[in-house]
Amino acid sequence: MINTRVFGLGCFFVLVLLSGAYGQDKKIEIGSTDIAVNQYFKVTLTVENERLKNYSPFPDIEGFVKRGTSSSSSTSFINGRMTSSQSITQNYQPTREGSFNIPGFSMEVNGEQISVSGFTIKVGPAQQQQRRSNDPFGSPFDMFRDREEQPTEFIDVEADAFLALTTDKSDVFVGEGFTTTLAFYVAETNRADMRFYDLGKQITDIVKEIKPSSCWEENFNIDNINGQPVTINNRAYTQYKIYQATFYPLNVEDISFPSVGLKLIKYKVAKNPSFFGRNRMEDYETFYSKPKKVEVRELPPHPLKERVAVGDYRLAEKINSLELQTGESFNYTFNVIGEGNISAMEEPVVPTTDAFDFYAPNVKQDITRSSGRVTGTKSFNYYGIPNEPGTYELGDYFQWVFFNPDDEKYDTLRSNQTLVVTGESRKNQYILSNDMGSFYDGIEFKDNKLVGMNESSWMRIFTNIFIVMMLGLTAYMVFKK
Repeated sequence: MINTRVFGLGCFFVLVLLSGAYGQDKKIEIGSTDIAVNQYFKVTLTVENERLKNYSPFPDIEGFVKRGTSSSSSTSFINGRMTSSQSITQNYQPTREGSFNIPGFSMEVNGEQISVSGFTIKVGPAQQQQRRSNDPFGSPFDMFRDREEQPTEFIDVEADAFLALTTDKSDVFVGEGFTTTLAFYVAETNRADMRFYDLGKQITDIVKEIKPSSCWEENFNIDNINGQPVTINNRAYTQYKIYQATFYPLNVEDISFPSVGLKLIKYKVAKNPSFFGRNRMEDYETFYSKPKKVEVRELPPHPLKERVAVGDYRLAEKINSLELQTGESFNYTFNVIGEGNISAMEEPVVPTTDAFDFYAPNVKQDITRSSGRVTGTKSFNYYGIPNEPGTYELGDYFQWVFFNPDDEKYDTLRSNQTLVVTGESRKNQYILSNDMGSFYDGIEFKDNKLVGMNESSWMRIFTNIFIVMMLGLTAYMVFKK
């Protein structure tokens, strides 16, 4: 059966798209602020000459309870020009009598912020509802109004949907990345009307629960939640990715993800829907994921086991010249490219040698997070000066060891460049250029003759002896008395 209300709205949207919009406008209107305790306070959102694509939730008002929404639309043709209007009204039922000061609020409508200033609502005693008489000469729409005043019974429609936290691997080595995805899945056969609720805050709280403290995180930073068609057990679903990250364990400790909940707005529908009445009521339902565990294995024995990178890598190197003179500088770049924890990569350990002067490298990294993978490049750019002539294999100096989890073995990226150096040795130049220290700075200006004691030196010695004797005599006299 086709819902006449949905069909009418669908026709309205088609007319809007075909005719174009004129003077688009968005506004929020506040209903009567002087109501009885058994009456609704209303907030109406209206969009003119534009399709209402999306809007943020209506605000919660202290002292009031949300009691569902209603929608309306209108289309007019004046002087050959079409104007349209679409409205959503949120009903609020007061919980008690009194005066309520409502602070200002704003709502996002079709990507634009609409603000409302603060106001006061006065709620008085209950008023008796007047019933309409069955006047045979009354308006033919009176029977619909009478029906609208009847209490509406709403029923819950079971949702064919679920929340799941999945990982692309069930066991990994220390340092090996695994991608974790938290997503909401809605079956193609689902008939429940749902939408996300306060998603930003919920995601923040969920991430705090599931993010393991013993892992390095590479977050995929999902900004827009768009549905993607997927097939699970031969059933069609729409997947809404909420959070995705690749984790790299830092120690041998299994990773346990707890069950987390996601709260959604879910509408109950009227048991006996009417054209003029309210046919759905806003409610909430929380969906929970199942716990998940990822086992972490220790790396095989190796001298560099505690510091090697884990992943799938290859080498791309670059050097500005392969033929040099001693003392002539060169630039060499060691690029590590592949999939893994690019941020945690350490530079190659270059051995100390008299043949070259190598300086600490400039380091640059580029990381790409997409399609559930973390890939990138880490570049180590070295500046070097050859000191001795000869032919040198740079692979003897530039090596980088890593562990490949797919092959479960260690591998080494080694330079394939050969450097030919000509010219004279700089060893003697290096010794002459060294500073021997300040001890030798003034040696050529010093006289090496022995100097004897002169008359002034003897006078100082006798004066010191005389002072010592006088002190001893004074001490003796004091002791004797």
